[in-house]
Amino acid sequence: MTDQPAAAGPPLPQGPPSTRIDKWLWAVRLVKTRSDAAQACRGGHVRLNDKPAKPAAAVSPGDEVRVRLHGTTRVVEVAHVIEKRVGAPIAQRCYTDNTPAPTTAAPPQAFAAPPRRDRGAGRPTKRDRRQMERLRREGPF
Repeated sequence: MTDQPAAAGPPLPQGPPSTRIDKWLWAVRLVKTRSDAAQACRGGHVRLNDKPAKPAAAVSPGDEVRVRLHGTTRVVEVAHVIEKRVGAPIAQRCYTDNTPAPTTAAPPQAFAAPPRRDRGAGRPTKRDRRQMERLRREGPF
């Protein structure tokens, strides 16, 4: 018999005390590719301890990482630092998921129809284009 509990799974690989956040996000399988992780950092979708993170920001155990991907925000706490991509069961043990439970969706009638320009109104002005871009990015609410 072994002294290690069966639920613990395979041992965690030895890792450095800290590593780049883009490498860690890729290694623990929160993003599909490392370039996606770097792009998310550059786009402002990754926060490390409530500060915007650049791809080269150092992450170490105990840090809180917020990642906004595909319309959802994941909040994780770093439990173990790894640099190489590992299997999913091991990767899940490298962080603690503190993501809040999703709230119930708003009833369909709460969403307004997207604004439409009248036919023949001409080309949108610069101000109109900026307002349309802001609505696409942030939504009407």
